[in-house]
Amino acid sequence: MKPSIYQFLIGSFAALGSFLFGYDLGVIAEVVASDNFQTLFLQTNADSKAGTVVSLFTGGCFVGAFGAGYTNRLGRRGTILMACCIFVVGGVLQTAGVVVEMLYVGRLIAGIGVGFLTVSAAELLFLGAWLTHAKMIIPIYQAEISHRRIRGKITSLQQLFNALGQIFATWIGYGCYVTWTGSNNSREWRIPLAIQIPPALFLGALVHTLPESPRWLCDHDQADRGIQTLARLHSHGDVNDPYVIAEFNLIQAQIAEEHSQKSKTYLDLFRGWPNFRRTIIVMTIQASCQMSGVSAIQYFSPQIFAQIGISTETTLLLQAVNAIIAFLGTAVCILIIDSAGRRPLEIYGHSIMSVTFIVNAILIKVFPATSNNTGAHWGFITMTWVFNFVFFITSGPLSWAVPAELFGTALRTKGVSWGAMTSFVFNTMIGQVTPIAISAIGWRFYIIFIVCNLTTALFFWAFLPETKGLNLEDMDDLFYNSPTFVPGSQWRPQSHIDSDAKVLADKEAHGATKDDYVDGAPRTDLVEDVKRM
Repeated sequence: MKPSIYQFLIGSFAALGSFLFGYDLGVIAEVVASDNFQTLFLQTNADSKAGTVVSLFTGGCFVGAFGAGYTNRLGRRGTILMACCIFVVGGVLQTAGVVVEMLYVGRLIAGIGVGFLTVSAAELLFLGAWLTHAKMIIPIYQAEISHRRIRGKITSLQQLFNALGQIFATWIGYGCYVTWTGSNNSREWRIPLAIQIPPALFLGALVHTLPESPRWLCDHDQADRGIQTLARLHSHGDVNDPYVIAEFNLIQAQIAEEHSQKSKTYLDLFRGWPNFRRTIIVMTIQASCQMSGVSAIQYFSPQIFAQIGISTETTLLLQAVNAIIAFLGTAVCILIIDSAGRRPLEIYGHSIMSVTFIVNAILIKVFPATSNNTGAHWGFITMTWVFNFVFFITSGPLSWAVPAELFGTALRTKGVSWGAMTSFVFNTMIGQVTPIAISAIGWRFYIIFIVCNLTTALFFWAFLPETKGLNLEDMDDLFYNSPTFVPGSQWRPQSHIDSDAKVLADKEAHGATKDDYVDGAPRTDLVEDVKRM
């Protein structure tokens, strides 16, 4: 099996955590719109309670993302297992809910599990890992296991599986709504909530079949296992492969430098301009993702579409189609991210999304629900689909792919954790405010998303550096030595891993001695040789 395919398969399995996140995001719109759910839980203060049910999940994600910053000792796989267990408890409480407080607690606990997964996956993917603690851990894991030339593709798998989860959620939710609406049967919302539990059990049961992140192993005094894992990922297990040795030495050099300094805390994200600059970019990427308007549409589509006179049943069907469009958009992102780059996708994506909200705000203003204008309905639907397609090509996948690659090993988990917390703060706010704002100010609520998308596009044009094709170990060089104002920058990385690998290959061809290796792994003092190359 080609190493790139092996890394892709590992990243895909790790991304099951993101499937859970996408499923939970997609299913809640049908749950809060179902007749039986409203009868049981939303008889009074309906807007406030519906907002709380939605926002407690992302509030829990915030807690999980914060906690993920302290799970480094567990490893990426151990964190994912813990997150799965937490998520299952929350899913059971939601499914069995008989009072709204059980829903609140279940959503909060499930959110904590997803928060852990979010941070971990980013690390596993870099390496070639996984829900919100898991959803956070997954992109980290993915980033740490993948080759730099396909890292964007593998980290974007998180969003692809998020979209796949939404497809399952929306079509299952639509089927349950059509089957049981008007019957006052709780299966209308309990079945959709219950279906999220088996994938979490499956992921937790098999997570230890994945390789541990090589960067995590090297960072925890397991260099021999680290190079063996690198060899499995990049050279069919050949620890003497020149690229593996060059990559290993580069990792060891960065870790040696980081270990020479004191241990890192969240405060280090704000100490020194290079780290503070990265933190600002990560927070902006995550906040702008939520303020693009996507969460409002995902959570409260029936209420939003009702503003222009579209029924709940039709809305749920349209959202099911929308989920398929999201999946296709993410697939396009995976195909182009490592050639087009991160920077242009963010700039043009937010610009186009602002235009779709301008059009829809005008349609709602000119053609309110009482107008019953079919042309306006299809115009609104089309712009929503265009928005979703563009979002999942650009901001959606990049909101996890980019933060996972900006920080060094010592700060990566905390940096991604801080970004995830930012995401969930804004996500929680949108979930709580949207139903109230739709009722109170209608189409004017869209102005917020129009302004945010336009200003975000301008910010990324000015301050977001391009990271495609760079090694994770190049990021310190990038943020220490490149200009803050990006347009016109002539910065180039100082490391040259391909040429380093060629030097090592030439050395081996001319007779590397056995003294160059200890127990099948390159000597750690060769790190200095690579640093001087």
